[in-house]
Amino acid sequence: MTIPRKLPEGPVNLVGLTRPALLEALIAAGTPEKQGKMRVNQVWQWLYHWGVRDFAKMTNLSKDYRALLADNFVIDLPEIVSKQVSSDGTRKYLVRIAGGHEVEVVYIPETDRGTLCISSQVGCTLTCSFCHTGTQKLVRNLTPGEIVGQVMLARDDLGEWPVPGAPRDETRLLSNVVLMGMGEPLYNFDNVRDAMKIAMDPEGISLSRRRITLSTSGVVPEIARAAEEIGCLLAVSFHATTDEVRDKLVPINKRWNIETLLNTLRDYPRLSNSERITFEYVMLKDVNDSDADARRLVKLISGIPAKINLIPFNEWPGAPYQRSDQDRIKAFADVVYKAGYASPIRTPRGEDIMAACGQLKSATERARKSRKDIAQEAGL
Repeated sequence: MTIPRKLPEGPVNLVGLTRPALLEALIAAGTPEKQGKMRVNQVWQWLYHWGVRDFAKMTNLSKDYRALLADNFVIDLPEIVSKQVSSDGTRKYLVRIAGGHEVEVVYIPETDRGTLCISSQVGCTLTCSFCHTGTQKLVRNLTPGEIVGQVMLARDDLGEWPVPGAPRDETRLLSNVVLMGMGEPLYNFDNVRDAMKIAMDPEGISLSRRRITLSTSGVVPEIARAAEEIGCLLAVSFHATTDEVRDKLVPINKRWNIETLLNTLRDYPRLSNSERITFEYVMLKDVNDSDADARRLVKLISGIPAKINLIPFNEWPGAPYQRSDQDRIKAFADVVYKAGYASPIRTPRGEDIMAACGQLKSATERARKSRKDIAQEAGL
């Protein structure tokens, strides 16, 4: 469901326009049609390859054309309200978008990559009972500009835009993007698709589709569309091996149960030319972490090219669950591994700044409900 929003009046923001939309906007502003394609390429490179925000610095355009752009358009990104840096190097940004709403964005540096976890909605509709974000009501969908703008803001902070005339540096501090922040990406499909098309465009930010992972709780009707129209890697918030448990942990399961979801997932690698699907599994003490659960899990996903990411539960104020013991997690992982599936145990990152998986929630919405209230809402 798309949440309508009133766009601000005034000059059009170029950030977030797809190539066809940018062409249409430039022609409407007075660009001769014969020059349209060339102008799109020029402006696109300044925006997404060089990271330039000032029309006056687009030096391969005539002064008159730069003036036309400045009269009709703006280059606006969401605003970084605050930045926290964890003891492990993880960075969490509180980002303000149009209307004064806020989302959180997390950058996780590793030895061989740098992953940016971005948000697709303000809040979330899914009310997954183990997730802090799920206790914040949905406010609205993010626009394509607000989604790809998170990538651009992080590149600003990392100083990663190339410098004209400088030697080319192939090192990518921000090499991967995961749509695992606030919101369900497939409930904001069109805007997420357009933002990722911009991020993947080879003339700009140029992220490989294999460096982008979209995480869904299981919006079955949109999964095939994601394969065909985005083609990135897919992760599924699975977290349970019976409908009874998953109904409580991931309430969307009541609409599309485990069998329906898995039947849809079996086609995804073929449709998207992806290697495998990642099953995300949060380890909750005495809820979903038994050896029997592990055996059911490998039986359920049999035949699907997959890996299982085991995620130690990251606690938050009022959370109705506890993290599984480390020995229990290792035993679960061992069952999965011996069945032939990769079963990495995710190392929690940024816990000291509430930046870990399932902990994101905009600061203005952190009203602390009691553990009893949250458990009651989750039907526990």
